[in-house]
Amino acid sequence: MRKKLVVGNWKMNGGLATNAKLLHALAGGWDARAGRALAVCVPFPYLGQAQAALMGTTIRWGAQNASEHAAGAYTGEVAASMLAEFGCHYAIVGHSERRQRYRESDAEVAAKASAVLAAGLTPIACVGETLAEREAGATEAVVLRQLDAVLLALSGAAKGMVVAYEPVWAIGTGKTARPEEAQAVHATLRARLEASGAGDVPLLYGGSVKGDNAAALFAQKDIDGALVGGASLQANEFLAIAGA
Repeated sequence: MRKKLVVGNWKMNGGLATNAKLLHALAGGWDARAGRALAVCVPFPYLGQAQAALMGTTIRWGAQNASEHAAGAYTGEVAASMLAEFGCHYAIVGHSERRQRYRESDAEVAAKASAVLAAGLTPIACVGETLAEREAGATEAVVLRQLDAVLLALSGAAKGMVVAYEPVWAIGTGKTARPEEAQAVHATLRARLEASGAGDVPLLYGGSVKGDNAAALFAQKDIDGALVGGASLQANEFLAIAGA
C-alpha cells in the first residue's frame, strides 16, 4: 500500500519569527499515524531552522531546488550533498515556476533528480501542462515527456522518487482541477511508472489544494497526497489538508 504524503512548498516566503511559529504549530498539531507522512520544503536559508525545529518529530523537511552539479564554480547554486548535511529528506525539482521563469529544460530537471537521489535524498519531480497545452489537448503528451526524461535519467533507481502533477494553470490561481480531471492525469502517469517498474512511487497533486477540497482529491485511486503551496504557510489550513 502506498503511503499518503503531503508536502508543503513555502516558495520564497518566510522569516525567522514567522517560521518559528509555523514550525512549532505543525510539530504540535500533526497527528502522525501509520501510512501517512508530512513534510515542508523551505527556502535554503531556513534549512537549519527547520532542522532544529523538526528534529525528533515525525515531520520531515527538504529544499525547493538543487543543483545538478556536485561541486565547482557554480556561483549561487546549492549541491544536493549540502542539503543532506542539513538533514533534508526531500528536494523539489522541476517545479512549474522553475520551468517557466528560469527556463529549466526536461534534461536539466532530470539531471537534478539524479543528483538529488545520488546524495541520498528523495527527489520530488514535478510535471504539468500550461493552460494553452491543456486546451490544445496536449496534456498527456506534455506530462509523459517530462516524466520520461526523469525515468531515463534515474533508470532502475526511479523507485526512490516522488512525482507531483501540478497543472500550471492551477498554481496559485485558486483554480483546481476537478478530482476526476486530476485522477485521469494521475492514472496516465501511474501507467507509465508501472511500465518502468516504479508503480509504487507516490503521486502527489499540486494546484491550489485547500482543506475543503483535499478529501475529494485524496479519495481518487491514484492521488497519494499533495504538494501544497500557499496553504502550507497557514498551520491550521495545512494540517487540515494533511488530516484529510
